Amino acid sequence: MGLTEYKRKRDFKKTAEPVGKPLPKKVKGASRFVIQKHAARRLHYDFRLEMEGVLKSWALPKGLPLKRGEKHLAVEVEDHPIEYESFEGVIPEGQYGGGTVMIWDRGNYYIYGEEPMRSLQEGKLHLVLEGKKAKGEWTLVRIRGREGEKNQWLILKTGADAKPISKKLEDHSVKTERTMKQIAAARDAEWESNRQEDLSVTSKFKARIRKAVKEREMVGRDRRARRGTTSGNGRGQLGELSLPDLPSANAGFIEPMKAKLVEEPPVTGDWMYELKFDGIRLVAVKSDERVSLLSRNQNELGARFPEIVEAVKSLPTHECVIDGEVVALDQEGRSSFQLLQAREMEGRKSPVYFYAFDLLQLDGKSLLSLPLAARKNLLEKLCAPVVAGGDHGDPIRYSGAIGGDAELLLGEVKRRGLEGIIGKQRTSVYEPGRRSGAWIKLKCIQQQEFVIGGYTPPQGARKHFGAILVGYYDNKKLVFAGKVGTGFSANLLSMLHKKLRGEQRQDCPFVDLPSKQNGQWIQGITPPMMRKMHWVNPKFVAEVKFAEWTRDKKLRAPVFLGLREDKKPSEVVREAPAA
Repeated sequence: MGLTEYKRKRDFKKTAEPVGKPLPKKVKGASRFVIQKHAARRLHYDFRLEMEGVLKSWALPKGLPLKRGEKHLAVEVEDHPIEYESFEGVIPEGQYGGGTVMIWDRGNYYIYGEEPMRSLQEGKLHLVLEGKKAKGEWTLVRIRGREGEKNQWLILKTGADAKPISKKLEDHSVKTERTMKQIAAARDAEWESNRQEDLSVTSKFKARIRKAVKEREMVGRDRRARRGTTSGNGRGQLGELSLPDLPSANAGFIEPMKAKLVEEPPVTGDWMYELKFDGIRLVAVKSDERVSLLSRNQNELGARFPEIVEAVKSLPTHECVIDGEVVALDQEGRSSFQLLQAREMEGRKSPVYFYAFDLLQLDGKSLLSLPLAARKNLLEKLCAPVVAGGDHGDPIRYSGAIGGDAELLLGEVKRRGLEGIIGKQRTSVYEPGRRSGAWIKLKCIQQQEFVIGGYTPPQGARKHFGAILVGYYDNKKLVFAGKVGTGFSANLLSMLHKKLRGEQRQDCPFVDLPSKQNGQWIQGITPPMMRKMHWVNPKFVAEVKFAEWTRDKKLRAPVFLGLREDKKPSEVVREAPAA
């Protein structure tokens, strides 16, 4: 990797971090390692191995595992210069990794077989550490990353258990014996930029957000922000804002901006791309201790996701409005609407996460007129995501850009079995309720909402019903799209049947049933069969995955994913890529 990425992220006129000079390579035998305790956006540990003239580096969100068989996440980050192994101090705010750095441990390490680079390339390093705190064997193993994240590894404790680290030793530097607090106090950790900020966001505004987040993470208790009040939830507050260039606004529901479906990525424009999630779009509204989670049609869903409500409450601000999506993740880390539906309808205890991707209001100020890149910059600092994409228990996760090359991203997204990507122009303002084309969606999987208009009788061993009949609106008329008979568990069949029976009606709501096409009855639904169908009022919206649209505009190989309560049936139309 070299030091190119390390240098690209830093301005050495403003940080005392070492630039890095060419040094002789060590090929065999013992090399140096350092573990640095790092209070950046999240407290974590940086594990660095001297190798090929640089420090190969990993971020450890939970530090070293100490018991045999225990494993922790290790996220590979850019190489650092050799001189970094002796760096202890404060990286200025505004610089990459801003925060306090302690030399937590250092010493020599060995690689079994004494071929470090080969072991690194093969993705497995069996290490022996001889430090002041870390003594014994550990193994680094590369695992497959997910959702476009950086290379992820696991660090496992192999060999015997390591000696437990006392509380006192945990917070003392092996270089200076100082605590993190003493290191932070030794010099001014706050840095105010005098340069013109990009994208019309003042440095003072951004610095105050960073300060509040830092106080929350480094101290872990209430503190007063400038002209603010003490929070009762354990996190700092931003206090009153002074942004005369932005309009005032009270925290409240804002209709989500929409993305336009396209077949091909644009060839012009400044675009950033994010993952397309398979969940429920929510607008989180916080006003002091009151939090609402509102769907697109303004249904209050806070009672369903109390863990997300509590997480939003603890954000370091009095008021905010955040656009995002609540999702459940499968074992591969992919968002799954089916898992979310199972949690809702079958009472499963699967965890949910709120991926926040836009910040619309903050402490009495509307951010709608700011460029997207500015809004996301503020949102990232407000949500304080785990460093380097590591795992953590907080249900709020910042949804950042995964790249700018749509073709490359689509290939990777498709390979991982994900739904698609969302493209957004970096300079775009937020347009509530509009589908202007400043946001686009590119799909790898065909999936959309359909209105349920009826169901067929059960056959064979199946109970309750055989298939649901679904359609979409065209010129305010419900058009038949096909039968969906797969994707149902036994519990789901029972619960959905009960809901549908509550909306029974005598006549068919589809305008084109029964009808013939090329001399054949559509989907084999003949006039006699119509009398056996069960019709329902078109009040339920189903999420359906399918292989493709047939030439007669019907669904091929459809699979039921779940019910959607965040979209009105009258809004369901056939999604077609923009010309």
